[in-house]
Amino acid sequence: MGEKFTTFVKEAEVKKKWYLVDADGKVLGRLASGVARILRGKHKTAFTPNADLGDYVIVINAAKVRLQGKRPELKTYFHHTGYPGGATVETFRELMKKKPELVVKNAVKGMLPHNRLGKQIFKKLKVYPDGTHPHGAQMPEVLNI
Repeated sequence: MGEKFTTFVKEAEVKKKWYLVDADGKVLGRLASGVARILRGKHKTAFTPNADLGDYVIVINAAKVRLQGKRPELKTYFHHTGYPGGATVETFRELMKKKPELVVKNAVKGMLPHNRLGKQIFKKLKVYPDGTHPHGAQMPEVLNI
């Protein structure tokens, strides 16, 4: 009988691709879970939980992402500066006016591991509020989530 081994792929052995995702009209949670899956590398057959085998993702038109139902009025974002009285709470609509790319980044970050590996994976996410991006040289492949 042949022996069966589990293959663990090293990060250096994997070729990382670039994907382009258009967030125009997409629901935030569904978009974020699809992007997190690609960043983590779960779409690959050689997925290894303790290695960063995922691909790069560019999200454009982050300002046109949407929420369903009453979520735009109810959803809040909390941030504390670390100083006494430094707590700030912003609603979804306020944050979309100021920095819409943070809405997508926060949603994706919450779906990644909360450790060193998660921080390393998160650096491969590039989010832009409009339809332009400076990553044309990487020749990103259009991905429909």
